[in-house]
Amino acid sequence: MEHPDPVMAEIAQVVELGQTGSAAEARARFTQLWERLGPRGDPLHRCALAHYAADVQEDLAEELRWDLRALAAADELTDERAQQHHHSLAVAGFYPSLHLNLADVHRRLGDAGRARDHLARAERAVDALGDDGYGSMIRQGIARCAERLAVEGR
Repeated sequence: MEHPDPVMAEIAQVVELGQTGSAAEARARFTQLWERLGPRGDPLHRCALAHYAADVQEDLAEELRWDLRALAAADELTDERAQQHHHSLAVAGFYPSLHLNLADVHRRLGDAGRARDHLARAERAVDALGDDGYGSMIRQGIARCAERLAVEGR
């Protein structure tokens, strides 16, 4: 059964702030929320927060740190918990995007080996995605990241 989740609503508000307002303020609010949740907080909250916090980072090392936090939280997450938020969610569906993000940040940091490793993981996990707009977006992102790695000769 789905229940309103005030933490997920707060995360969504900060995401919107990062997209339409101040990325610096969004970074600060994500950090405050992360500190409030703690390292053993709800894995769904930590995964979502870290995934979106990575998107507003200016420093690639910080982006990587948040992406790694998102992946670690996903590894602790269960389908049952994800489905409490929304009945359609399955943790396997998180991994293509999480690994794509890690592949891309490693690529931008110049670490082609790690980028390829995460890209391969994203490709192996992509079958968990539906044949819909989101699945298409992630598949296209995987293809773009692979092309960029090839063009960069890494």
